Amino acid sequence: MEHLKLYHVQTIPLDERCLVVEGPVPPGRLSELTMHPDLDAFRRPADQHQALVEIAGLEEGRIIITREENVIVGYVTFHYPDEQERWSQGNMEDLIELGAIEVANDYRSLGLGQKMIKTAFEDGQMEQYIVFTTEYYWHWDLKSSGLNVWDYRKMMERLMKVVDMVWYATDDPEICSHPANCLMVRIGSKVPLTSEEQFDRIRFQQRFMY
Repeated sequence: MEHLKLYHVQTIPLDERCLVVEGPVPPGRLSELTMHPDLDAFRRPADQHQALVEIAGLEEGRIIITREENVIVGYVTFHYPDEQERWSQGNMEDLIELGAIEVANDYRSLGLGQKMIKTAFEDGQMEQYIVFTTEYYWHWDLKSSGLNVWDYRKMMERLMKVVDMVWYATDDPEICSHPANCLMVRIGSKVPLTSEEQFDRIRFQQRFMY
């Protein structure tokens, strides 16, 4: 399967400075940048930087970033689901996970998350994919945001809806382990019905419960 990657860039004035939202960014360019020290939600910034470079080098991988000069202050990752998760079952070539989104503390409330996600979908380049994200409350920065789990979930739902991702039901144990967790999905206009049906079989594996 050919993975269409169309680069887009936009600039955002910020006082006397300028932010750049761009992507998908190739691994060579990513390796030239540095990570903001606050980008530590998933692992140490240096380790996460290396992970971004590796994802960008994957055939299907996409990294969208926000940077100030040569410092990455936000990013969104897209890649195939992890082999350890149920979503990798069936080895679907057209099932892509929006895996992580993170913005440094000082750059929040600028709408960067929305801008980065929209960049990934520019020019219909994601229409051939089922794009999904799994939202787990233990990944959310409740402390810095000052939000409770329900308000944070509403915020994440609003964020994903900018590209028409919607809530989908599933019997996945991790998602079902807390009512604030959720699965959000966007099925592209060029996705065949056979892929939709296969995804449904992955979503529900304990049908006797329903």
